Amino acid sequence: MKKIIAAIGFLALMQSSVQGQRPGPRSEQLPGPKQDSSALNGIKKDTPPVKTGPKAFEELITKKAVSQKGVFTVHSLDDKFYFDIPDNLLGRELLAVTRFVKVPGGARKYGGEEVNEQSILFEKGPNQRIFMRVVSLISKADSTQTIATAVKNSYLDPIVAAFDIKAFGKDSNSSIIDVTDFFKGDNQAVSLSSSEKRSFNLSAIASDRSYIQSIKSYPKNIEIRTVKTFSASAGGGMAMPGGGGSSIPAVNNAGAVTFELNTSVLLLPEVPMNRRLFDPRVGYFADNFVEYSDGQHKVENQVFAVRYRLEPKPGDMENYKKGMLVEPMKPIVYYIDPATPKKWVPYLIAGVNDWNVAFEKAGWKNAISGKEWPNDSTMSLEDARYSVIRYFASDIENAYGPQVHDPRSGEILESHIGWYHNVMNLVHDWFMIQTAAVDSNARKMKFDDDLMGNLIRFVSSHEVGHTLGLRHNMGSSSKTPVEKLRDKKWVEANGHTASIMDYARFNYVAQPEDNINEMGLFPHIGDYDKWAIQWGYTYTGQSDVNDDKKTNNKWIVDNLKSNPRVWFGGEGYGSDPRAQTEDLGDNSVLASEYGIKNLKRILARIPEWTKEEADRYENLNDIYMQLAGQFNRYMGHVSKNIGGVYETFKSVEEPGDVYTPTPIAIQKSAMAFLQTQLFTTPKWLLDNSILNKISNPVGNERVQSIQTNTLRSLLDKGRLLRLNTSSTRFNNATYSLHEMMDDVRKGLFSELTTQKPTDVFRRNLQKTYVSQLDGLINPNAAATAAAAGFRVGAPMDIENSDVISEAKSQLKRLAASLRSANSTDPATQSHYEDLQDRIKKALDPK
Repeated sequence: MKKIIAAIGFLALMQSSVQGQRPGPRSEQLPGPKQDSSALNGIKKDTPPVKTGPKAFEELITKKAVSQKGVFTVHSLDDKFYFDIPDNLLGRELLAVTRFVKVPGGARKYGGEEVNEQSILFEKGPNQRIFMRVVSLISKADSTQTIATAVKNSYLDPIVAAFDIKAFGKDSNSSIIDVTDFFKGDNQAVSLSSSEKRSFNLSAIASDRSYIQSIKSYPKNIEIRTVKTFSASAGGGMAMPGGGGSSIPAVNNAGAVTFELNTSVLLLPEVPMNRRLFDPRVGYFADNFVEYSDGQHKVENQVFAVRYRLEPKPGDMENYKKGMLVEPMKPIVYYIDPATPKKWVPYLIAGVNDWNVAFEKAGWKNAISGKEWPNDSTMSLEDARYSVIRYFASDIENAYGPQVHDPRSGEILESHIGWYHNVMNLVHDWFMIQTAAVDSNARKMKFDDDLMGNLIRFVSSHEVGHTLGLRHNMGSSSKTPVEKLRDKKWVEANGHTASIMDYARFNYVAQPEDNINEMGLFPHIGDYDKWAIQWGYTYTGQSDVNDDKKTNNKWIVDNLKSNPRVWFGGEGYGSDPRAQTEDLGDNSVLASEYGIKNLKRILARIPEWTKEEADRYENLNDIYMQLAGQFNRYMGHVSKNIGGVYETFKSVEEPGDVYTPTPIAIQKSAMAFLQTQLFTTPKWLLDNSILNKISNPVGNERVQSIQTNTLRSLLDKGRLLRLNTSSTRFNNATYSLHEMMDDVRKGLFSELTTQKPTDVFRRNLQKTYVSQLDGLINPNAAATAAAAGFRVGAPMDIENSDVISEAKSQLKRLAASLRSANSTDPATQSHYEDLQDRIKKALDPK
C-alpha cells in the first residue's frame, strides 16, 4: 500500500507564544459582597469553582506515575496513558505502522503481518488542544518558492483526532495529552484499515473488551500494544471448505473476534535521505509525488527508487571515494523469528548474507546480515525498528518480502518478511518436476534436510531482494542462451539466470547426460542483482536529484552496452515474450522441447517416486497435476512469441528503437511447436496406468483443458489486433494476421487433407476454434460491457478492424473444405457436419 505524506510546514499554524498559553497562578475566586455566585451557577457557597484548562504538571503527573523518555515521554498513571509531546516535535512527520500480534484462528492472517500504515503529525490547535492529522504527500514545493503557498492551499490534511491539553511539561516546552481512549478505541490511523474490517465483516468495537496492554517509548519510536474486540457477523474471512458461514470459529461461536495489535509510531528523519530518481532500466520499487517550482514550464512527477540509506562513516568517506570497501554507518540486519524451526534458521540466515557479494559492488562490506533473535526482553518482534523474517504456521504455499519506507525520500525503514510454513511443499514440487530427470535427490516425497535447506535459502534470498527494493526481473533468464543451460562448466559458474529476482526456479533444460550438479540447477545472486544493487546503493553524496540522474544514466548506458546480461525485462505483464514467469533461455521453443523430454522421463517414474506406505494415490495425483502444469507453462511460454513485441527501455543516448517485433522466424517456429506438441494430441500425457488411479472420467481431461485454453489465448482479440497493428507499424517485418490465422486453421484441420479420422481431443479442439471465431464475430453484449468496465489503457476496438474480416474469411474457407470432406469414420463425419452447422450460424446468426 502506497503511503504518501505532505511536506508543507505545519509549525506556522500556531504562532502564539507557548508562555502565553500557560495558566496563571491558581487563585481562589470568592463571590463579591453584592453578588451570590450560587444564584448564578447552582453550587453551594463553600464549593470551589470547577477549574478548566491545563493543570500544573505535578497536579496531573503525580509521584505515582511511571514515566518513560523517548520520542515523546510517556506517562502511565492508574489506567491512563499520557503523551508528553515536545513543542519542537509538533509538525514533525511520524509513520504509524500497525501489525497483528495475535489473530483469531481461521482468519488467514498471522501475527507479524502489517495491517495498516499511516503518516501522521501532531500540531497545536485552538482552545488548548492538540490535533492529529493523517497526512498525504501528493504535491510539494520548496518553502522558498512563491508557488509553495498555492500548494499549501490546495492540500488540507484531515484532522483525525483532537486532544485536550491536560497539562504542560515540567519545563513548559511540551504539552501533555491523554491518549488512552484514542488507542483503546477504533481509530483507523492506528487500528485495522477499512478494507480489513470489511474482509472480516467487523462492526462496532466492544469498548468493554478492548484495552491497552502497554505503551513503551524509545528514542526514535513508540510501541503501543492493544487488544481490540469487535462484533462480527458470519461470512467474514475466508469461506469454509464446504461453503457457507465464516471460517473464523469465533464469529460463529461468539459473534465477536479479538485481535492483539501493535502500533509502532516512528519519528521520520528530520532531513530526508537524498532521493534517487527511478529509472525503468533498473527494477526498483518506487514512490512519487508531484513537485512544483516557480520556474517550471511543466509540472514534474518525481518518481524515486525505494532503498535503504547506506552512507559511509565520516572517517571512511575518503576511503570509500578511493574505491575501498567500507562498512556502512548503519548496516542492514534481518532477525529470524524465534518461532522458526531450528534446523531452517541457518539457511534463512545464509539467504540474507548471500547479498553481501552484491553490496560489495556498491563499495560496502558487511552491509547486510541475518541474525537469530536475541534473548532480550526489551526487544519486540513487532517493533518497527527491527527487520524480521516472520514465520507463520500456515498451509499457504508462499513467502513475501514487503518493506516500510519514508514516503518523502523512499528510504526503507524496516521490513517484516512473511514466511509461510508450507512454502516447503511448493519448492519440493517445483524442484521435483523440474530436476528429477537429472538429480536423484529430487526423486522422493520428502527431501533430505540439506536439500530442503538450500531450497529455503534460495527463497530467502529472493524475498530479501524484494525488501532491498528490487522488483521481479522476469526478463533476466532470456539473456542465457539455451545451449549454455546444458554446458556444465558454464552454468555451474554463472547460474541458469542472471537474476535471483526472476521467476526462473530451476534448470529444467539440463539433460541427464549433461551431469550438471545443484550449482547449475539452482538460481543464485547473479550479474543483474549485483548491478542493480550497485545502481541503487552506490553513495554519490549528490543532493540534486537531477545531477544524480545524469551520473547514473551514463553509468547505465555504458554497463548495458558492455554486459547485456544486466538487462531488466520488467514484471512480465506486457507482450514481450522475453519477459515471462517460470521460463528459461533465449529460445522458448528449444527450451520447452528439452523440458518436455525431461517430463516424459519423470512421468514414467512418478508412480515409483511418489509411493509411500498407506498413501491412497494423493502423492501421485499431486505430482501428476504438477507435471501437467509444467507442460502447460511451456505452452504459454511459446505462445507468447506469436504477436510478441519486444520492449527495451532506452535513453536518447542509446541506439535503436524501444519497440520492435518478435522476429518472424521465432513466431513461426512457435506456431509449428504448438501444432506438434499440443494441438496434435500429446498422448504421452494420457497415461491410463496413472489416470485410472487418480481421476474419475466424468469431466474433461487435463490435456483437453490445456489445449482449449491455449487455443483461446492464441485467438484472443488482443493478440489478433496486435498482429494486425504490428504489420503496419513494422512495415510487414512481422507475422501478419492473415498468415498466422491461415497457419492455425491449416494445422488444426490437417485431417481434411490427410483424410485421417480425428480423435476426440482433436474434435473438441476444432469445435473450440469455431466457437472462438464465432465469439469474435458475434460478441456477447453483456460480456463486452463487463470487459469494458475493467479496461485499462486505450480501448480495444476490433469491430471495425481487419480482425473481424479475417475471422469471417477463415470460417468461410473452413466451411468450403468441410463441404467436400467425406470421412469413413462415423464420429469424424458427424463432427464435420456439426461444424458446418456451427459455422453457418456464426456467419448468419439470424
